[in-house]
Amino acid sequence: MSENSGTPISSHNTEKVQQPVVTIPKWEQNARSRIQTGLRKLVKPTIMLKENDAVEADTRHLVTDILCDVLGYDKYENLTAEYSVKGDFADYGIRIDKQLVAFVEVKRISTKLQISHLRQVESYALKEGVNWAILTNAQIWQAYHIIPVAGQQSESTLIFEIDLLSDNVKSSLKTDLMFLISKEGFIRGRISEYLLTKNALSPKTLIPIISSDDVLAAIRREIKKKTKQNVDPKELKLAISKIVGNSA
Repeated sequence: MSENSGTPISSHNTEKVQQPVVTIPKWEQNARSRIQTGLRKLVKPTIMLKENDAVEADTRHLVTDILCDVLGYDKYENLTAEYSVKGDFADYGIRIDKQLVAFVEVKRISTKLQISHLRQVESYALKEGVNWAILTNAQIWQAYHIIPVAGQQSESTLIFEIDLLSDNVKSSLKTDLMFLISKEGFIRGRISEYLLTKNALSPKTLIPIISSDDVLAAIRREIKKKTKQNVDPKELKLAISKIVGNSA
């Protein structure tokens, strides 16, 4: 009977690979916890408001609660109701460190948010040189980045739209998006970071990169390897444009 040669039965490496630990700052943990808890508490009042087809003034009361209790704004230090904008009035101006950073326009909870409502809050932002605008009916929240464009009214980019009553949206996603327009989200520039990422992954950015000669050459090599086919660069560029465009 031969002796064991000492060779391990299994040659698999049993050492665990250490994964980098992502540490969320305490201030962010606190903000996210407040938002998640606040949104949960305000579901019932929002449903009641909707069922009663509340008028715009009552909708505004709920929005104030969300801005203060959920998003962390101080009613007196950060919010200016009926903010005067050259002969007109925005529902709210948001100030941080005495600097105007955003406008909030509120519509009745039963009102479907439309492009005309965006144009309204957009005009306030342009007149005051503000780049951020929030449009809401208490249930639906939309955040926009607005920049003036020479010869045009402006360029408005929808940062996000979220339905706070939707069962199809995870509570974690609601928290993530509302965090962007929280007091902490503005102070720490998280909404600006989110916009940069959104722009980096937009078709406007991706199509020229993917359609560049170097990338097309690499894709053609992979196609040849997988399918044994030499595809025409022009046809490949057109196919990629359609894919990226349809996925936008």
